[in-house]
Amino acid sequence: VWLRRCTHYLFIVVVAVNSTLLTINAGDYIFYTDWAWTSYVVFSISQTLMLVVGATYYLTFTGVPGTATYYALIMTVYTWIAKGAWFALGYPYDFIVTPVWLPSAMLIDLAYWATKKNKHSLILFGGVLCGMSLPLFNMVNLITVADPLETAFKYPRPTLPPYMTPIEPQVGKFYNSPVALGAGAGAVLACTFAALGCKLNTWTYRWMA
Repeated sequence: VWLRRCTHYLFIVVVAVNSTLLTINAGDYIFYTDWAWTSYVVFSISQTLMLVVGATYYLTFTGVPGTATYYALIMTVYTWIAKGAWFALGYPYDFIVTPVWLPSAMLIDLAYWATKKNKHSLILFGGVLCGMSLPLFNMVNLITVADPLETAFKYPRPTLPPYMTPIEPQVGKFYNSPVALGAGAGAVLACTFAALGCKLNTWTYRWMA
């Protein structure tokens, strides 16, 4: 039992730390200013996948609806701690720090609870709900924080001369709405990663048997 629990907590920490790193990159004003919607879509999807695999693993491991939201809270706290450390080093703290994963994780919990702990429904409904919702919440998040272009001028790149700092972000790399693109791709991929989270849980039990 203790070995299984240690493996479980180790996995939670590893996934949550990687989620935190993805979140910090999604809020990297240097990268975001250059690539704008492209980075928004890519990082929205990556955060969706990291959230859904960890939350699904945790949820099916405990079997208690609500633990997916708790996992998202772990991601949030890790990110605040990491960004707080970056802020102490002079990094702009006010770019993407709000807990965007909590509502998406709540939808995962809701799908699990509403279907009476049905794993297949969790994978299908929970994955789709999480994949479709996180890019939307991420856009609301972007609206509430400082303008990345303004932030880029306030914190110029240390490795480039001022005249090479981009004046305009490259909008339009992906056409139409980046939220729709991120939600569409996320909805498909999140189901796969939700299934992976369930399977990792099964494997953990087999490894520790």
